Amino acid sequence: MLSFDWGPHYLVPSEALTSYSGCVLLRENYDEELLRKHLGERGLTGSVVRISNSWFYRKNNLERWTKIGESDNIPGNFPVRWDTTKLENGQYEIIGFMQAFVGSVELDEVTLANG
Repeated sequence: MLSFDWGPHYLVPSEALTSYSGCVLLRENYDEELLRKHLGERGLTGSVVRISNSWFYRKNNLERWTKIGESDNIPGNFPVRWDTTKLENGQYEIIGFMQAFVGSVELDEVTLANG
């Protein structure tokens, strides 16, 4: 049986917000060169058919993550609005989980029967 470690394989550092009030716009930069490098290291050379970035948060020292939202808007840097007004005071961790969906095309001859 094959075993795969699907990640995360790298984390991208980002600026930390020290205070939350109202709506926050979360964004993640897209680096196509870095993505190609990581895909190549895993032997994935097909075309990237979709990229999405999901955002999650958790209160410090808790195990469970809660999904904030998801975006596939690459030109907008995967923006997701997060309303923090209902959060309990305290420190939180936020993570963006970028997923790249890779497809490969293999052409085989297909014969359709009349019928």
